[in-house]
Amino acid sequence: MAAQADTSGGDTSGGELSGVAAVLEARSVALVGASDNRAGVAGRVLRYLRDWGFAGPVYPVNPRRTEVQGERCWPSLAALPEVPELAVIAVPAQAAVQAVRECAEQGVRAAVILSAGFAEAGADGARLQEEMMAAARAGGVRVLGPNCIGAFNSGAGLPATFATALDGAIPTPGGVGIVSQSGAYGAHLAYLAGERGLGVRYLVTTGNEPDIDLAEALAWMAGRPEIEVVLVYAEGVKNGPRFLEALRVAHAARKPVVMVKVGRSDVGAEAARSHTAALTGSDEVYDAVLARYGVYRATSTEEQLDIAYACALARPRAGDRLGIVTVSGGVGIQLADAAERHGLAVPPMPAHARRAVLDLIPYASATNPVDCTAQALTHMDVFVAAWKVMLADGGFDALIGFFTTMPLSQNFASALRESIEAGTADRGERLVVLSFVATPDTVREYEKSGFLVFEDTDRAVRAVAALAQLGAAFDRPLPPPEAEAEPLQRRAYTEIEATSLLAAAGVSVLPQRLAADADAAVAAAAELGVPVALKIVSADIVHKSDVGGVALGLADPGAVRSAHDAVLAAARANAPDARIDGVLVTPMAPRGVEAIVGARIDPVFGPVVALGLGGVFVEVLRDVVLRPAPVSRDEAAAMVEELRGAALFAGVRGAGPADVGALADAVVSVSEFAARHREDLSSVEVNPLVVLPDGQGCRALDAVVETR
Repeated sequence: MAAQADTSGGDTSGGELSGVAAVLEARSVALVGASDNRAGVAGRVLRYLRDWGFAGPVYPVNPRRTEVQGERCWPSLAALPEVPELAVIAVPAQAAVQAVRECAEQGVRAAVILSAGFAEAGADGARLQEEMMAAARAGGVRVLGPNCIGAFNSGAGLPATFATALDGAIPTPGGVGIVSQSGAYGAHLAYLAGERGLGVRYLVTTGNEPDIDLAEALAWMAGRPEIEVVLVYAEGVKNGPRFLEALRVAHAARKPVVMVKVGRSDVGAEAARSHTAALTGSDEVYDAVLARYGVYRATSTEEQLDIAYACALARPRAGDRLGIVTVSGGVGIQLADAAERHGLAVPPMPAHARRAVLDLIPYASATNPVDCTAQALTHMDVFVAAWKVMLADGGFDALIGFFTTMPLSQNFASALRESIEAGTADRGERLVVLSFVATPDTVREYEKSGFLVFEDTDRAVRAVAALAQLGAAFDRPLPPPEAEAEPLQRRAYTEIEATSLLAAAGVSVLPQRLAADADAAVAAAAELGVPVALKIVSADIVHKSDVGGVALGLADPGAVRSAHDAVLAAARANAPDARIDGVLVTPMAPRGVEAIVGARIDPVFGPVVALGLGGVFVEVLRDVVLRPAPVSRDEAAAMVEELRGAALFAGVRGAGPADVGALADAVVSVSEFAARHREDLSSVEVNPLVVLPDGQGCRALDAVVETR
């Protein structure tokens, strides 16, 4: 495995340049496998280098030719007049291994391997890839690929790529960076971004990722001041900790990351594994990780580009109060519905602001949305008034205006533009988004004045919501990195051992006694107070009720004695091989709202904590919220609020509110336990956790601890 790369965006403290910088900031390029075929892979790279005006020396290398595309061709890297900083390798897999050896021997600092036939092709290809990487590591060569379409730096005129999407379309340098595990998708996205008017400065496609991976490229771009937003396409993450550190870099820089992560469906997950040999983790865990770090997860290319457009022209800003100005009452309702769907508030205007609007526009609907109606077409000064009142007195964080096809009309276009400019002149940092149909040139003019423009109203609202979501995420402090792990003995744990471990971690449990025989069970019940519950104690029996190992509501000594013998007999009959330590005696739990709190060690991202409603809610409705562990108290409280059934904790059918503060504390304790023992733990679960009335805490009734 290659040593972990620097992700600072520049030199490391030891002076070693990061792998991404070694590729994208190279000042000289050798093209191994250079070809006269200008449409072929290697031939296209050379043509692009010339078309883009790369200023540094370019050395075609091919032992079978002396000239390529009218330029001198060299027989080998050793024959070049200088050591190139970057080698772009476009030869068959076996020859690519030898080319990397030559790079190592000559001191080339980075290589882009366009060749396929490596780990993605099976066991033989994987062995070939490891052979190539051994040579690269020995010579200190940073490797991008193999099985990728390369990378480009449009600001330096450096296209180390053969992407057909760039044929004749030289990207304009701008504030967008793209990192993609899929070469075709990355180039496709770069092309569409250009069509959208977004300047793409960097593209990195990572392929099989034996060295430079998605995380390193993301962190490098997030640290670049010229980059305003990073677009990511991922099929899986191989190095979870490094990916999390990249997200931490982006969060610290308040750099928006808009990510398409495929593999939500079973079919999609299987395709991702076979396509890149990447590990596709649990999709719910990805959602939890991305949400913590403020990454916007898009579900389509259109959505990804919409949010990139919003981030590049505006900036993320917290605040979810949306004001709406429209010439159509029906569309105003659509906008309000979209706002609710995307998590924005559409609060009514204050009474004095409504009066001010009606004084100026008597025929308007002045609550919010403010419908100026079609009559405003003959008196566009009313738009000016509406904008000004809403900005001054509405208390809105963002405004959306809908003006149908008016910018296409010679009769209305100029006056509309003037009214919008005048009405929003004092908007300050507040976001103003316009929805209308116009020519591309007209749209660009509005954008130059600081407006976002969308034809579709739902996409407009979604962009506003995304900027608010990103802004709120950047305002939330991240928890500190995980503390040093503590050992946990790797063995099977009984319930009493598991609850004792969690009690020591801060989870409140019921009093409990382990009874070795019926007399001890009766004595324990007398000490604890009836009614009591009896449960079989065995590290080999996780689901005790399934084997008849539970008895509840035992109110007298005779019932306790009979139940003791019954649960032992049932457990021995239904689980004859289980080791039985005795019977656990506990008081019957007080009534409350049941929850489940657990954690598991995800193979990619490490400890993840889960909170759900207990019983049928978690099993049937799958009402569960996840977070990377450990979580802060604020994060735990937010998890409670995100449950679809959170209203149960507020009290229903006359019940008082439950102690959600104690529930949040329990989530924190379980998350810290999982994070502290992440090296040895497999999973931990408290189920059920009874949340008592407000001020009375909560109690763990059962717990399971499983180690690796």
